[in-house]
Amino acid sequence: MGNYADLPGVRTWYETEGSGDPLVLLHGGFCTNDTWGAQRTDLAAAHRLYLPERRAHGHTPDVEGPLTYSDMAHDTVAFLEAVVDGPAHLVGWSDGGVVALLVALARPDLVRRTVVIGANFRPAPESFVVPEMLDAMTPDGVELAFFRELYEAVSPDGPAHWPAVARRVIDMWRTQPALEPQDLAGVRSATLVVSGDDDLVTLEHTAALYRALPDARLAVVPGASHLVPLEKPAEVNRLILEHLAGGEVETMMPVLRAPSREPFGGDTVA
Repeated sequence: MGNYADLPGVRTWYETEGSGDPLVLLHGGFCTNDTWGAQRTDLAAAHRLYLPERRAHGHTPDVEGPLTYSDMAHDTVAFLEAVVDGPAHLVGWSDGGVVALLVALARPDLVRRTVVIGANFRPAPESFVVPEMLDAMTPDGVELAFFRELYEAVSPDGPAHWPAVARRVIDMWRTQPALEPQDLAGVRSATLVVSGDDDLVTLEHTAALYRALPDARLAVVPGASHLVPLEKPAEVNRLILEHLAGGEVETMMPVLRAPSREPFGGDTVA
């Protein structure tokens, strides 16, 4: 069961579950809250879950104009303020991960810890393994059939509105997000970056995201794709819960995390 929140940008559908520290789950592009089905039980056992569906997704209506990650981040900030009523952990998958990063940049006071799964900080032509896949995507094509069914089942705008939404999401992917590595230095929340080893986003781009974040951990799940939360739910859920539980990272031979980047013996470089 869910409810609507009348936010300034869009009347937003959301669901809640569980108890504990607040955790906001941000779904992927073209998706609905149903795609979190493999995570909800485990995460709700430790956290109060909030699951908003973004503008033009799921039960939340479309708005006029182009779709942008920036607007979706503003909507999420409004949701944190009006519904969650304070800071929360953010777990974002794909487009939801992009939104989580933007919220963490804009409002660090509202973000505790962050997990981004299959996320990118540059547009698809620069970050996807096969960027030309966008050219093959059409509203009525087989590539988007699964997502079309999700949309048509619950959208308040009706099935006939799907082509307009599909075209605008694809247009967004072509040019957004457009962050630079130095922009990501502004993310202050401890962030877990998760990817499948055969992800839609290149491993090189995922590594660049990890290295650009000031306080990050990286998990590449073997034998998994961009749909890693569905393919390896037990492993992904464990990674999320361990990260959200907090604690400092302590390793025997730190390199990126070494204080002042001193060599292994601790002596300074002449």
